[in-house]
Amino acid sequence: MVSLDTLTTTEKGATHTSVNGQAAAVGAGVLYVAESNGTQMEIDVSRRRRMTMLPLEVGTRVLCRWRDGKYHAVKVIERRKLPGGGGNDYEYYVHYNEFNRRLDEWVKLEQLDLDSVETVVDEKVEDKFQITSLKMTRHQKRKIDETHVEGHEELDAASLREHEEFTKVKNIATIELGRYEIETWYFSPFPPEYNECTKLFFCEFCLNFMKRKEQLQRHMRKCDLKHPPGDEIYRSGTLSMFEVDGKKNKVYGQNLCYLAKLFLDHKTLYYDVDLFLFYVLCECDDRGCHMVGYFSKEKHSEESYNLACILTLPPYQRKGYGKFLIAFSYELSKKEGKVGTPERPLSDLGLLSYRGYWTRVLLDILKKHKGNISIKELSDMTAIKAEDILTTLQSLELIQYRKGQHVICADPKVLDRHLKAAGRGGLDVDVCKLIWTPYKEQN
Repeated sequence: MVSLDTLTTTEKGATHTSVNGQAAAVGAGVLYVAESNGTQMEIDVSRRRRMTMLPLEVGTRVLCRWRDGKYHAVKVIERRKLPGGGGNDYEYYVHYNEFNRRLDEWVKLEQLDLDSVETVVDEKVEDKFQITSLKMTRHQKRKIDETHVEGHEELDAASLREHEEFTKVKNIATIELGRYEIETWYFSPFPPEYNECTKLFFCEFCLNFMKRKEQLQRHMRKCDLKHPPGDEIYRSGTLSMFEVDGKKNKVYGQNLCYLAKLFLDHKTLYYDVDLFLFYVLCECDDRGCHMVGYFSKEKHSEESYNLACILTLPPYQRKGYGKFLIAFSYELSKKEGKVGTPERPLSDLGLLSYRGYWTRVLLDILKKHKGNISIKELSDMTAIKAEDILTTLQSLELIQYRKGQHVICADPKVLDRHLKAAGRGGLDVDVCKLIWTPYKEQN
């Protein structure tokens, strides 16, 4: 053991002292001791400094090793003691500054670079913590953000703070649904008896959820459902769509909302599901109809909303199902003889999803149409609201205002360029396979 005497002088960034009568120097947080045999013994003084800052306070900014093996800037959102641990044995819930909140997670102390700890962030530290985001490729950013279509644009600053405080820590880490184990993205307000659970087991047909695998197995032996509890209104190949009335199937509707909230950030969880219809898309096989995603809509919307909430479950994303759900919502609007629009506000990425759909549908018509066509005619043909058509064409610089009216300028080469940029349209809705009666006509 080496005992440290009082430090004496400082010269050119190195502090000189004596250790057990030997010459020593402290520099860059490391104490070097010269011994009689000419070797040096290194004592990591910075380790002592790190130990004094534990446990880390909520709000601390630090670098954290992520799943890519690299260090990224994070903020400590919450902390909790490890069972059976010592006074400083905590794990920390962190938010990665450059990533969406859905990637927030609990991390161990060994994942944190304690030499980078800052509790008071000044301008220089902000620069330091932002440097890792500059190293991200566009492909990495796209992969992280592309499936997230919900934002907070409708919340004022106070409401946003309240929302983030209430939902800051994911309560359920993973769920089991059918043959998939899925990592969750966000907080969902499950009943209090599930507060101590980090994993839930869902019946993929009735969406009842349980705390243990054995409970699910017992349930599956008794559950006689093999598809969502509603009317099958569409079947094409292995794809089926079921319409579920929230009033007739209240428990299913509420369970679906609990499930969806794990993957949607700010959407309100409606306990009163009576006012909504849920359209559940399924992949079908000999074992049953397995949910891949859904959208909901109000039974009666004064604002002409034809979609309130939309979700494709993570295992089924990047397969065109989201675009299919958007297209399906407009086919229902056509059956109703109405124009429709998604519930506002849309997040930036949500707007991109819809703008892509609107672009493909509108430009496809403009390419094939001979002669003049008005925005009103486009709206009647597509069930897209006139305002959405106007803003889409304006964003593509395909519309001009001449002599008191809007004129569409549809150069074929320009249309082809925009269609190519809009990407593929996803799965097609075969309207011949849609058998559906609008809700108002059912009563």
